[in-house]
Amino acid sequence: MAKKSKIAKNEQRKEIVARYAERRLELKKALIDPNGTDESREEARVALQKLPRDASPVRVRNRDSIDGRPRGVLSQYGISRVRFREMAHRGELPGIRKSSW
Repeated sequence: MAKKSKIAKNEQRKEIVARYAERRLELKKALIDPNGTDESREEARVALQKLPRDASPVRVRNRDSIDGRPRGVLSQYGISRVRFREMAHRGELPGIRKSSW
């Protein structure tokens, strides 16, 4: 299991990303606007740089939804490969069966 502080920090980052998502989208559109002037693009670039670092969605880490494991997370299920295997063995995942041959 991951440290509680790492899990909490990641959740905090998710909130910050959601808070600034609309503003980032507006600034990014202003950056690539073909009708915009060079000055407006420069203002948008500077404004984008002044946003908090944690406002970038790239900084959010995919983690296991149950225990917070940071690596080997299957995004379709939201759990790590280790937990997926355990749950598949126990039959807790509908439609998933452990193969054996």
